[in-house]
Amino acid sequence: MASSQSLVLSFLLVLLLAFSLVESQMEISGGIGRSLLIAKPSLDCGGACKVRCSKSSRPNLCKRACRTCCMRCHCVPPGTYGNYAFCPCYATLTTHGGKRKCP
Repeated sequence: MASSQSLVLSFLLVLLLAFSLVESQMEISGGIGRSLLIAKPSLDCGGACKVRCSKSSRPNLCKRACRTCCMRCHCVPPGTYGNYAFCPCYATLTTHGGKRKCP
C-alpha cells in the first residue's frame, strides 16, 4: 500500500514538473504568457521611427506614437505610410476610440 502511494505521489510530482517546464517554454517563445525579462532582438526604434515619420505634418507626435508601437511590437513597417502587412502587431494597435494608434 505504501509503495502505491509513493508511486502516485512521484507521478504527480513528475506531472507538475512537466507542466512547469511547458509553461516556462511558452513564456520563452512568446506564447500565452509573455515575460518582460526575455531579451528581444534589438531594433533601433528611434531610427526606424525617424524614417517612418519623415514626411509627417506633425513629426514629434508621429515619432512618439511610433516609438510606443515599436517598443510593443518590436517592428516598424518600411516606408513613410502603409505597409502594415510587414508588421501585423503594429497595424492592430488601436486607441480607445478605435482609431489606429501607430502611424
